[in-house]
Amino acid sequence: MKDIFCRIIDGEIPCNKVYEDDDVLAILDISQTTKGHTLVMPKHHCESLLSCPADILNKVMAVAQRIGQAEVSVLGAKGVNILTNCGEMAGQTVPHFHVHVIPRYLGGEGGFRLTMTEQDTSKMNLPVLAKQISEGIK
Repeated sequence: MKDIFCRIIDGEIPCNKVYEDDDVLAILDISQTTKGHTLVMPKHHCESLLSCPADILNKVMAVAQRIGQAEVSVLGAKGVNILTNCGEMAGQTVPHFHVHVIPRYLGGEGGFRLTMTEQDTSKMNLPVLAKQISEGIK
């Protein structure tokens, strides 16, 4: 069964297109976090950024950059969040790679913040952790 983004890409579900080319589709998020919240996705199905071929990933990110620039120049945003979630545990709700471009305005919530909730970094051996991750890079 196709996910909702594949159905949108195939024209089965209507959307508000912001951008489209042979490889990438960008649409307004149906649940606007802020005015102009846009989703950028590859037309080629891949589950997340982690499984997306590099050439397609580069195209998606280039479009996300251009949309962020337009949101600043046209909508008057003072900044943008550009983010993606990889896997259900990270908050990914649709198993199709997509990037959120969320414009931020004066008087708004102030953007996206990361906080440590499960572990205290002072108890981690950061040099060992960095080495483990580095050794796992292919």
